[in-house]
Amino acid sequence: MRQVRGVLFLDYVKMLRSQKSPVVREHLQPDDIVYLQIQIDPERWYPMEVFERLGCAILAIVARGEQFPVRLWGRYSAEQLHKAYPGLLAAGDPVETLNRFRVLRDTFFDFPALAVPMLHDEEAQITINYFMGPVAEEAASTQTMGFFEGLLELAGARDIRADFRTRAWRGDPRTTLALSWSAPRR
Repeated sequence: MRQVRGVLFLDYVKMLRSQKSPVVREHLQPDDIVYLQIQIDPERWYPMEVFERLGCAILAIVARGEQFPVRLWGRYSAEQLHKAYPGLLAAGDPVETLNRFRVLRDTFFDFPALAVPMLHDEEAQITINYFMGPVAEEAASTQTMGFFEGLLELAGARDIRADFRTRAWRGDPRTTLALSWSAPRR
């Protein structure tokens, strides 16, 4: 069973807790509801299957099926993760920031969900495979795109560009995210 660390799981739980609509229950399985009622430990592991269903509920209820709000949430989550892990950010150094992410990434998932196979000055490639259904995989990949845009921005990168070269939700073996940016002003 694949698992996700509580620090990420908690964001999804908080988002759904903030929704007062009874429609939340319609998007979850009965066993999922318990996670909205208990305290989530940021250091503990949680089932990826539940994480996927929580994400699909957020996509349907909060983002209303649109990917743009998901991408913005990803950008916002970069700042939240930086608060939880202050050493993640190397101010003025996007490459070092992405290298620090490489070290931390294995603490977020117990399987190889993300990799940074290529990293140079002003460009990187991220491979993504959460092994979810197509709807959830697209949303999670879009959130990941926003996360990396936000992380690079926090590190001082300018003119950030991001696009998907391959898409697991369309049948490719994995999603490939291409990132490029201009160096921070010195």
